[in-house]
Amino acid sequence: MTAVYAWGGPAGRGLIRARPEDFEVEEVLGHQPSGEGEHLWLWIEKREQNTVDVAGLLARAAGVHPRLVSFAGLKDRNAVTRQYFSIHLAGQADPDWSGWDLPGVDIVSAERSARKIQRGRLKGNRFVLVVRDLEADPDLLEQRLVQLRDHGAPNGFGEQRFGGNNIARARALFAGELRRKPSKHKRGFYLSAARSLLFNQVLEQRVHDGSWNRILNGDVAMLDGSHAFFVPQADDPDIEQRCRQLDLHPTGPLAGLGERPVSAAVAALEQSVFDAEPELVRGLEQFRLHHERRALRMRIGALEWDRSEPNTLTLAFTLGQGSYATSALRELITHDLPTQNRLGPAHR
Repeated sequence: MTAVYAWGGPAGRGLIRARPEDFEVEEVLGHQPSGEGEHLWLWIEKREQNTVDVAGLLARAAGVHPRLVSFAGLKDRNAVTRQYFSIHLAGQADPDWSGWDLPGVDIVSAERSARKIQRGRLKGNRFVLVVRDLEADPDLLEQRLVQLRDHGAPNGFGEQRFGGNNIARARALFAGELRRKPSKHKRGFYLSAARSLLFNQVLEQRVHDGSWNRILNGDVAMLDGSHAFFVPQADDPDIEQRCRQLDLHPTGPLAGLGERPVSAAVAALEQSVFDAEPELVRGLEQFRLHHERRALRMRIGALEWDRSEPNTLTLAFTLGQGSYATSALRELITHDLPTQNRLGPAHR
């Protein structure tokens, strides 16, 4: 997203990810291993490793095909993160994982389960972030923190989603101009980046006109903490109140095949974004992605902050599945990265 802000702009600036321990992420899966079954669940802490690479390390260590290793979601690489992985070991005893040499990876615990971990099936993530070299107006910073805690933030896709050149490669993919056919994994990144760009452009317009946190006539509403959405009745008196309470959120498009359920001015706004990027829209349909919806607003759960150390701000909060900590942080401060991290993508 460009420099359009929901709450008036950042209260200052600071440095994030000065060290991996300054960006901690812990997965909130929402369910636990059953205790017995064909799948070995590993609770893992990783440091400066991306999730896909760790899955490959686990597959090699366990002597299984990479397809037999599963995880719920991608986590940041330039961070310390904790999440579950599962390994399908039908008819096999538990391997001696205590002897595995996995750089940057610590296996904290292991337990059997009847089911593998499903991709995308998680409740959210808990973050602890440290902002260093903080230069901010103390009163304005406090005001922004309270606004984020009480009213949430625009639910844009973070810069990690675009990986530097994923949009350019998506355009080349759709135009048939890639020199080599990408792997399924890389193609997924390109398609996701194209979808994310269109969503962010719609969200940017809704932030600009002040409707990102209001359900308009013609909108589609989504239940907080859920992917379930519906078209609210125009005369329903409870919709506005539930939206203020963050129980419901307005939604934006994840482009693909199928009719968009929005109407009136909301449909016109979304169509104007699609009309400006016809190659991306057609490309996503060509690859048979189906239209979905995503909440325009994120709830920032259990937000706590500490400014006891000089020029330092420590934040702790929970976000739902698919929401980006950096998208919430941009409403608070302009954040810089250490020089060595600026060129490296971080995965979530």
